[in-house]
Amino acid sequence: MKKGGTGGGNTITGLIYEAKVDLGTFLNQQQDYRVSGCDVFYKDELVAKLFQKHGLYKYLKSVGVEWEKHISSKLLPDNCIYVIVNNTVYILEVKHQEVGGSVDEKLQTCDFKKKQYTKLFAELNYKVEYMYILDNWFKHEKYKDVRDYIISVGCHYYYSYIPLQELGLPVPPAKKK
Repeated sequence: MKKGGTGGGNTITGLIYEAKVDLGTFLNQQQDYRVSGCDVFYKDELVAKLFQKHGLYKYLKSVGVEWEKHISSKLLPDNCIYVIVNNTVYILEVKHQEVGGSVDEKLQTCDFKKKQYTKLFAELNYKVEYMYILDNWFKHEKYKDVRDYIISVGCHYYYSYIPLQELGLPVPPAKKK
């Protein structure tokens, strides 16, 4: 949503925010992490596979999964990471808002989307977790019911924060001052 109340999927503020919390960029900035293509390494050990949007479907095809047999329409995740050690796929949807708008209602779709992703990954026997990376706009009291709902259906949210430990990824040591 652009300031002034008109829509827009490619608004500048949304793209800037998404770039700020892009998982590949974030991981490349962390000590001992390296992202090469869709492979995520920690201390040169492969720990995860990272996908965005249509890249997820390229991966599924490469491992023999025909997505059309599981769901009727593609879901295009902002960030999708398969963490090898816990055999879990994490879907991280980035949501940014400066005025009320359509994102408000999109937050209420997490239960449906988690179930769709669960069907999509069932053939691979991957567990699925769904979470939002929200900006501070969603701390407003008017979102309390939605935040409660997100938790009640087994999804998660964080504010401008990517929780490595919650993803099952190694946490780099704190930088010495």
